Amino acid sequence: MAGVICVSTGAMFVRFAEAHPIVKSAYRLGFASLIIVPIALLTRWREYRELTAKDYLVGVLSGFFLAAHFASWITSIDYTTVASSLVLVNTAPVWVALINMFLGRGRPTGVMLACIAMSVTGAVMVGYGDLAFSGRAVIGDALALVGAIAVSLYIICGGELRKKLGLLSYTALCYGTAAVVMWTAAIGMGLTLTGFSQVTWGSLIGMALVAQILGHGSYNWALGHFNVVVVSIVLLGEPVMGSVLAYFLFNETITSVRFAGCVVLMLSIALLSMSSGKQHVSDIE
Repeated sequence: MAGVICVSTGAMFVRFAEAHPIVKSAYRLGFASLIIVPIALLTRWREYRELTAKDYLVGVLSGFFLAAHFASWITSIDYTTVASSLVLVNTAPVWVALINMFLGRGRPTGVMLACIAMSVTGAVMVGYGDLAFSGRAVIGDALALVGAIAVSLYIICGGELRKKLGLLSYTALCYGTAAVVMWTAAIGMGLTLTGFSQVTWGSLIGMALVAQILGHGSYNWALGHFNVVVVSIVLLGEPVMGSVLAYFLFNETITSVRFAGCVVLMLSIALLSMSSGKQHVSDIE
């Protein structure tokens, strides 16, 4: 529960921070990397010495997809509601299943296909509800889906590398790479990087310490101690908790169609997780 609460604050910190989404992503990954990377280099350097050039390439690619995930998801919150953004970005298990099917990794089951159909239906319902509310909201929904696809590619690319690296080593490599990508983008785009208010600085730090390290750190710890199905289902508490916080903090309400779509999406993800207990779903918003 502590992990759910911590990770659910991510969208709130994004809303409170008055900065460009790319800058928010850069600081979230940058602050987290400043803590994790030095620890990994000091305590896990032997693991890095055993990696091949191909392994490092895979790690860099994973970090790139992680950067794309945060950039698109954080941007989506500027356009749509927290509820829609969180539910759609948490469809990562569905995209992992679809991508693995496309790559020929395992045969799709009837339950899997039914869950995918449910998720598509739910996404369409959310999009329809948001279209009636605002055209900008649909853009946000699309960006949240891009974020879900990006984090799915991050998970899939890192699957083999995780067999060679421990969680800390792998996380440090991916976070560090993603931070470099986002900071390069922020500087290259000439975005404002300083001069923020105290609220914005506090939010940027909160994204890294509370949502990223404590929140996702708790999920990753739980994956080593509990059944992955249980952890995956608990992940669905994030859009619920995030929606509640958004209601009280930002007065965000949800239409009946959008609510129904969110319920269908979460049910499809829960069923998919239960039907494929070996599917790891970690490091998502």
